[in-house]
Amino acid sequence: MIKFLDIAKQDSKISSLILADLKKIINKNNFILGEEVDIFEKKFAKYCDAKYAISCANGTDALMIALKSLNLPKDSEVIIPAMTYCSTAFAVLNCGFKPVLVDLQKDSPTIDINKIEESITNKTRVILPVHLYGSVVDIYKIRSLIKNKKIFIIDDCAQAHGAKLNKQKVGSLSDISCFSLYPGKNLGAYGDAGIITTNNKKFYNKIRNYRNLGSTKKFIHSQIGINSRLDTMQAAILNRKINLLNKYNDMRRKIAKFYDNEISNKKISKLNYSKMSVYHQYVICVKGREKLTKILDAHHIQYGYHYPKSINQIDALKKMFKNKKFYNSEYIAKHGLSLPIDPNLSLQKIKKITKILNSI
Repeated sequence: MIKFLDIAKQDSKISSLILADLKKIINKNNFILGEEVDIFEKKFAKYCDAKYAISCANGTDALMIALKSLNLPKDSEVIIPAMTYCSTAFAVLNCGFKPVLVDLQKDSPTIDINKIEESITNKTRVILPVHLYGSVVDIYKIRSLIKNKKIFIIDDCAQAHGAKLNKQKVGSLSDISCFSLYPGKNLGAYGDAGIITTNNKKFYNKIRNYRNLGSTKKFIHSQIGINSRLDTMQAAILNRKINLLNKYNDMRRKIAKFYDNEISNKKISKLNYSKMSVYHQYVICVKGREKLTKILDAHHIQYGYHYPKSINQIDALKKMFKNKKFYNSEYIAKHGLSLPIDPNLSLQKIKKITKILNSI
């Protein structure tokens, strides 16, 4: 079996340290917003070259909290890509705002910035690009596009921990950045978790209060907030795992480079990733995807779909985006297949995957 992702193997060298940390927390009886949370927030902010980091319960909450912190009008429009996980769109809708879809660039995981300009109206308040599959959106171009407009940038960094745009880390590029720390992410907890970064002290204070029921001091609630706190045990796990993030990102890049160079089948098309992508997923497109998946199944090679439906095709949202087509996003949904890119994949296994892909 070639696993899609083997978290146990990734963490095998630090598992004893993690278990010792968890035992200490149990003995201290400090399970919510303990000192390990504060340590992780500071470590993550430093890692992203951001001034502030505020942890929360999950990546979807991170997006909602970021949007809520801006105090936007009820009829606000938020521009998002048509290909992303449902959380991006659901976060916008759950805040009472209108998601406006923009297609991806052709043969790319990232939003088409030229089409963003066409979608801006007098109700546009936020552009919410997604660094899909770990490929970085050019935030500099978006910032240039909205110059002198009262529009915020919140980037969805759920798949881009450690990625860079030129020399600048994701997490320090936008007004507010939102990360998921779901177990399968490049930096993942052992349960749901999320974190938000910003360089804006006003946003930092609002977000920090809002995620803790509007409180910075027990029983003192200065605003209406929600309960979205990172628990101390998850923070302890993340404090260990963040030390390996750069190493594993580099290993992902090496695997991606091998796929880039060695997959030569003309039936398979590859996506154009940004230069300093962290390859959360390595997605190929192939017509007749079902034939390939049957072959991979027969060879016990795991794979994934990220994602099988574009946002306008999701059952719950079809009526909202009725008759709207997003060709590039829908193409990836129909033909895209995520290959194994576990950092610990052996060269022998990567060669086997590539050989099979070239033989179909």
